[in-house]
Amino acid sequence: MSELFDRIDALIASRSSLPPPAERKRLRAAHGLTIDEVATALKVRRATVSGWENGKTEPRPPERDAYARLLDKLVELYPADATAAPVQDAAVPGTFTAAPAPGEARTVSTGDASEAAAMTATEDTRAAAPVAAAPVAAPRPARSTRTSSTSRRPAAKKAAPADTPAGGTDPRFENGPLAVVDVEDGKVLAYCTGGLVLDVPAKSIPALVDWTLREAKLGQPKLAGPGKDADPLIVLTEAACERYGLPTTLTEEERLAGRLPEGHKVIKQLARAEWKLTKRGFGPWARIYRPATGSERACVQLCIPSWNALDTRHWGEAGHLPPPELARVLGVYASRVMTPRGSTAVTGLELMTALHPPTRASEPDATGKRHSEHNPGSLGKDAIDPMNWPPCEVPDGHPVLKDLPRFHVRGPGEKLFEEAYDWARPMTDAECTLRHLVGIDVNMAFAAGANGLNVGLGEATHVHAPSFDPKLPGSWLVDLSHVDLSRVKVGKEWVELDGSLLPSPFTPKGERPEGPAWYATPTVAYAQELGYEVRPIEAWVRYENGRYLDGWYQRLRDA
Repeated sequence: MSELFDRIDALIASRSSLPPPAERKRLRAAHGLTIDEVATALKVRRATVSGWENGKTEPRPPERDAYARLLDKLVELYPADATAAPVQDAAVPGTFTAAPAPGEARTVSTGDASEAAAMTATEDTRAAAPVAAAPVAAPRPARSTRTSSTSRRPAAKKAAPADTPAGGTDPRFENGPLAVVDVEDGKVLAYCTGGLVLDVPAKSIPALVDWTLREAKLGQPKLAGPGKDADPLIVLTEAACERYGLPTTLTEEERLAGRLPEGHKVIKQLARAEWKLTKRGFGPWARIYRPATGSERACVQLCIPSWNALDTRHWGEAGHLPPPELARVLGVYASRVMTPRGSTAVTGLELMTALHPPTRASEPDATGKRHSEHNPGSLGKDAIDPMNWPPCEVPDGHPVLKDLPRFHVRGPGEKLFEEAYDWARPMTDAECTLRHLVGIDVNMAFAAGANGLNVGLGEATHVHAPSFDPKLPGSWLVDLSHVDLSRVKVGKEWVELDGSLLPSPFTPKGERPEGPAWYATPTVAYAQELGYEVRPIEAWVRYENGRYLDGWYQRLRDA
């Protein structure tokens, strides 16, 4: 009899309970798993797992038990919402009820392409608030889909992880600032922030740009009043590149040029559709646009990681993350800094302009019309004439230096040497006995130095024998060789120090300066602060100035 019971137990185990096929797909997608990853874990073919999710076949022992165990674990992590309509692939109902946001429930029609993944009020506040940690890889976000013209797979919406940014409250950008476009099971999908996944109907790059601007509802509100909204960012995976006729990698010649050749078929497609490329061409960070009509902008930023757009020197291993996780990491960066526009250095420069737009709308004139005018506190729209730059501030080879002899090497009396310290010394015996060291984040030390700093906003004025003004930004030719670091003023008292243990703050190598040299305003002010008299010989100063970098520093600090 026991043998008979064992057979019955084995028979029951061979038919382990499994959720419906569409729910299997939802659970896998919610955890950010690919079909290949599941197939590899279960030691079956990719087509086998695809058949299980499409309902064409059912798993058999022994894989059935393992597959059931996987799905059971995923159900614990991503339980189905009872209020959501049943998940199905064959047909799309007219409407469905999504998981209600706190305090409300909504019914979304099939034509509504604006629903983002729901977040609780607490999570939404946390995503928008400044945080100290940089975005890092975390547990894969839930991947939820919705009924719309761009997503044909309705499902229960899940609250995004607390560290995942949402699209915000602006209805124009409800799906977030960016999307990672990938191809799975022959379908093009756009992974947005907050775990949302959209179906992409576009068959070409021009069509993808149109879809992004008209239906995807991607972008980011402007950071400053007179500024412009951030253009949507589309990240193309290798599979997406193949689908849209782009190479997965650049040839050596294309890599050196930083772009595809003008005769490439995708560039011709864009030209036929009357889309334009910036002067950088179609490269790792391509910008595709049409001239603005009034206040309406039509521009999309592309990012292609396989072309080294996400260089490891700037973005770490972000370029190798799966699409849902890459969307989360870039989305967090966008919410804390701004939508990426290139390397982190390029984005940092763009952040300055975004916080201080060069122009603003004027007051209405006699006819009631507004015009573009200079925005006070910005660098302005018109570039400074290169020939008006101070010779001491320009790099070698600049047109301003055309009269210098060929191969002339400028010294401190001709060129401003304000570089980071390249100085070190061995620790003394007494220092070696100390129990603690002090570490300084050099990058944020530079950023903190920018906070509250008066920065020149216009052309420099050349003056001779000026009186030094520590509030006036510029470059000063002054002799600081008399500054003795072994005797400095602290407050109102002179203090004796061991000058041999300290680098000179007036030369990049830490050596004591010899004779007149060019220094920036803060450096000369420091010499004055140490208690020494300064008498500039000449200077290039900027009377139009302001605290241009304050907002930039505060945003990076909070990030």
